[in-house]
Parts: sequence; structure tokens; C-alpha cells
Amino acid sequence: MDTKQISLFSPASDREDLEAEVQSLRREIEKHNQAYYELDNPLISDSEYDALMRKLKDLETEIASGGGSIPNNSPSRKVGGRAAKKFAQIAHNPPMLSLDNVFSEEEFRDFYQKLLVRLGLPANTELTLSAEPKFDGLAVNLRYEYGKLTAAATRGDGQNGEDVTANVREISDIPKQLTGNLPDLIDIRGEIFMTKKAFAELNAKSQEKSGGKLFANPRNAAAGSLRQLNPEITRERNLSFFAYGIGSYQNFTLPQNYSELLRTYRSFNIPSCDLQQQINGLDAAIEFMTNLGKIRNELPFDIDGVVFKVDEFALQKQAGFISRAPRWAIAWKFPAIEVSTQILDIDIQVGRTGALTPVARLEPVEIAGVTVSNATLHNALEIARKDIYIGDFVFLRRAGDVIPEIVKAIPEKRPADARKFQMPAHCPVCNSAVIQDESAVIRCSGGLHCPAQKTAALIHFASRAALDIQGLGEKIIDDAVELGKLRNPADIFRLTLEDWKNLPRLGQKSAENLVAAIKKARFCTLPRFIYALGIREIGAVNARAIAEKFSSIEKILSATEEEFLAIDGIGEESAKYLKSFLSDQENLAVIQDLLQLGIVLEEMPAKKTVNSIFSDKKVVITGSFAEFSREELGEILRTLGAKVSASVSKNTDFLVAGEKAGSKLDKARGLGVQIIDAEKLQSELAKTRQEEENA
Repeated sequence: MDTKQISLFSPASDREDLEAEVQSLRREIEKHNQAYYELDNPLISDSEYDALMRKLKDLETEIASGGGSIPNNSPSRKVGGRAAKKFAQIAHNPPMLSLDNVFSEEEFRDFYQKLLVRLGLPANTELTLSAEPKFDGLAVNLRYEYGKLTAAATRGDGQNGEDVTANVREISDIPKQLTGNLPDLIDIRGEIFMTKKAFAELNAKSQEKSGGKLFANPRNAAAGSLRQLNPEITRERNLSFFAYGIGSYQNFTLPQNYSELLRTYRSFNIPSCDLQQQINGLDAAIEFMTNLGKIRNELPFDIDGVVFKVDEFALQKQAGFISRAPRWAIAWKFPAIEVSTQILDIDIQVGRTGALTPVARLEPVEIAGVTVSNATLHNALEIARKDIYIGDFVFLRRAGDVIPEIVKAIPEKRPADARKFQMPAHCPVCNSAVIQDESAVIRCSGGLHCPAQKTAALIHFASRAALDIQGLGEKIIDDAVELGKLRNPADIFRLTLEDWKNLPRLGQKSAENLVAAIKKARFCTLPRFIYALGIREIGAVNARAIAEKFSSIEKILSATEEEFLAIDGIGEESAKYLKSFLSDQENLAVIQDLLQLGIVLEEMPAKKTVNSIFSDKKVVITGSFAEFSREELGEILRTLGAKVSASVSKNTDFLVAGEKAGSKLDKARGLGVQIIDAEKLQSELAKTRQEEENA
């Protein structure tokens, strides 16, 4: 699924454009988390949820790649859901994490190869893995002290779970007293689930006859049965348990690998799945996945994939973790159902940010209960890789039961009149030339005048980091565009008070305030103006570098691609987009229009020479700071001679890290980049101020 609909806007603009969608997606996922984890009443299928989470991760990756930060409370970084208030809470130490997912052999191969790289092993290494079914139930932690079951908790949010000790004592699969050579303390982690037979009996006897609701699936039934205030209900529900992990332990010698740990558990009389196997290498893992898929429907319990783990605990420790999941394990989900249909035609859609996406128009077909009549083909490389012709019969699946995806063409059934598809050389909406970026996405170059992009361009132009036109928000822009009042940014300065107050959402006073804000926005710095144009790959940092290099808009408009490339931080792709944008006659017309309408660009002040540890150093900022925003801190560091960058690389000199620093901090440590925390930062700023005063 290609969610990267990025056009000729800068990465920062993309983040602003996507922020509403990301926030909406987070709220939707949190709603489903509550329904799933807290209410045991999911509103969507697991595969639909997986697709939402994957989309969120893709969008957040896009934002992070442009220098944005992902909040730690994002669903993509959290595990499970909050513990219900009706239960006391039990803390997990270490936390109970989730698993990342893959959905194809290609993605699994990619995971495997990255794992080998992370472990420092050759690409052809046959790594020893554990493979076992991914059970569709409820994760729990069982605490045994001197062999006696003393506490049980659900996973909850990974840090704290619900105390379900009384209920777990009613599950016959889980012993209250262990046998064998026992540790002083051990936390045994695993899955509580309901067999297909027990589920059918529950719905038939307990639910239908009593007039209660029917559970949607065994997982819901298991979760609902465990999370009862009355333990007697849990006892009646016939729940089962398989162990698959370990938490805290005392006076216990951890075996060398996971497979041995399960054998130890069985000696304690703790059940584990007998389908678990120790396998060697990538091919064996793929074969296990294939074979288990063939017998999936015959198993007595529901599974939705296979969990693969590095078997050796020492290697698990070496691979480490991300915020919500281990790097040494993955859940490979089973694919969705496939059907065949015919491609009737391929159309081009132009997204809000200018990406040209080919969309297959299909002979309507029902798959997983939904009639599908179109599917994205992503880009020209995808069409070529899958050898797809207009008129082809194809295999279609609903990836994650949400996004229709064409898996492959069936060349044996190719009609005689089938024809190859070619991406257009010009935007089908505005006829501007198109540009292909490094990711094979083709984009319209008509950023300021393309009707398909105008709303996004206007929102970015008026945004806080651009011209900062207070009161001109997305909804007002939407209304003005829909009514034909706004076609490009220059129109903002053309409209009269009468025009604005006649919009649906603006009265006299609001319109007057907006006109005043527009008048104020006429006085703009050159970096803000460049950034406001929304040129792809030109964010606030690059805009400032361009302004400092050329000092005037006239010099920028006449500069060559080679001159842009000479600016520190401007790469080949950035220079290509910049020159293409400024060579488009309609874009130039809008810029000239803006200048003629009274935009006043302040002259760039001469750069001050200040002696500091940041002089001529490449600096990246992450986290939050009590004294100033990251944008303000960036400006301060630039006055001290720093070259502020959005992403950490081997060329970064300093990472300035505030509170809740995320992945950039981990990457910086891995690359040996010097870290400056908030205390050290204040010390350096104070030292610089003192030196300036003494001078």
C-alpha cells in the first residue's frame, strides 16, 4: 500500500498537509483500541485494524523522514489498550510488548535480511528461529512464586495490565501449582484463547438460549470471558492457554534458547503449542508458513499467522527492541482471499499533493463480502514489475481486508487486444510537465496553479511556518476554493472585505480580522516566502539556506540548478524540483502576481559571526524544551553559526535532545554523534551570552 502522496511541497508542508489525516487516523485507531481491548467488542476485523495501523506507520514514517517527530502516545508506539477501571492494575517488568507484522514473503525476506545485518551476520546465514502459530486470543502474564500462582494480569498497555488473578485460577489449563525443579519467582507469558468448539458451544448454549449477544469470534469470547467480575463465568467458558514468553524471574537459569524454555515450561506442567518448531534459515521459515497455511482451517483454534523469533536469547538481546515491539520477532500474517477479475481500463488520479497514481478500473467482483471495482496500481514501476496490461485478467486481493490490491497478471488469459499502459508526460488536470522522483512516483510540477493541488497549496501558503495568515484555516480555504474565489495564493490578496464576509463561515468581524491578518502578512521574510511556495523538498531549513545564498527573489528566479546544488543541504533531487518549479511559467506568473499585489520581502540580515561550539557544525534538534519551541531553538542555533538539519546522519556533529527524544536519539547514539541535553544546552547558551557581553 503506497500512502506517500507527496508532491512539489516541502517535507514540512507534507507534514502539515497530512497532519489532519494522521490525527484522524490516530483517533480512529484509539477508538478501535478501546472497543477491542477494553470493551471486547471490536468494530472492525483484525485485518482491517492491521491496515489502519500500517497506514498510520507509513504516514508517520513520511513525516519523520522530513524531520517531524512522532509523539510517544501515538497508537503506533503503544501496546494494547488501557486497563479497565473495574480491575486493579498490575505493573509489568519488563513491559509486555506487541509484535510488528508482515503480510508477504517479500516483506518477511526483508525482515530476515535486516535482522542478519543488525546481528552482524553474513547475508547467507541460516539463522536458527522458532516458528509457531500466532494465536488469536488475549495475552497474559502469570506470576508463580515458589511454584504457586500468585498473580495474573492482562497485557493492558504493556506497562500495566488488569489484575485477573481470580479469573485465571478458574482456567483448568493453567496450573495453580507448578511441578519439577522450581524457581523462586517466574513470570510466564502466553495467550489465553478459546477453541472453535468451545466458542460454538458458548454461542449456542450460553448466549442464544439466554437471549444475550453473540460473540463475533473466539478472540472476543476469550477476552470477554476472562475479563469478568464474576470468576464463575470464566470457569464456565472453557478457556485454554499456551505459553510463549518470559518476564521477570529469580533463582532461575534461563535456557540458551526459546525452544528449550518451552520444554522447561512443559516440565513445570505449563502447556505450550506442540506445533512450535525450531527451524534453520529463511527457506525453512517460508516452508513452515506455507505448510501451516494449508492446515489452518483444520486446527482446533483460530490462528491468523505465524510468529517467528530468533531462538537464541543472546541474539535476541543483541537485536534489541523498538518502542512497542522486539526487533528479533515478527508476526507473518496470512494473506487475504484472492479472486480473479479483468482490468477494463487504467485511469490517472492526481492527489492533493500532486502525485499521479494509476488506478485500475475493474470488472466488479466480490471479495470478502465487498464488491470491488477499482484498485490502485501505485506507480509505473509497479505496473511494469507485475507486467500488467489494460485488458488483462488479474489476481486481486484485499490487502488487510481494506485496500484492494492487484497481486499479479495472468498472461495466459491475456486478450489479443490487451495493450500496454504508459504514464502521461503531462498532468491530466493542468497539463503541466511531470517529474519522476527517486521513489518512482510521478508528480505534477504545477504546484501553485494545478486545480488538483490548489487547496493543499493554499493551506500551506497561509500556514504558521509560511506567511502565517491567522484566521485563514483549512475550512475557510475549502469554502473559498469551492465557490471559485481562490485559485492560487495571489487571490488571497485580491479578495476584498466584501468577498471574505460573504463566505459561509465568516461574518463581518471575522472577515475584518482576516483582512487585517492578510495585510500584515504582506510584510514577509524571504525564507518564509520561499517556504510558502510549497516546493517539494524545500522545507524551512533549505528555504533559509537559499535565501542566505541569493539574498533576493530576483537572484533566486535566475539561478541555475548547479547553483542550487552548491548550497549546503540541497541535493540533486531538491535542486531538480526547485528549478523545475521556478521554470514553470504559470508558477512564475503567480510569484510575479504576488509581488505586484504588494508582498514586501524583507532583506536578509547579514550573518553575525559568533564564536560558539555550534559554529559551522551540523546540528539536529529532537524532543521538547521548556524554554522555547524547536523552531525558536533552531533560529537561536543558526545565529550561533550552526547548520540546522532535519535528520541525523554520520555527518551530524551534535544532537540537541530535549524531553521525550525519540528515534533520532537512538540513531545518534548508534552513529556516535555527540549528544547535548537541555542542561548542557543552557550552559552553552549562557557561556555564549557572557562572551558577547564581555566583548
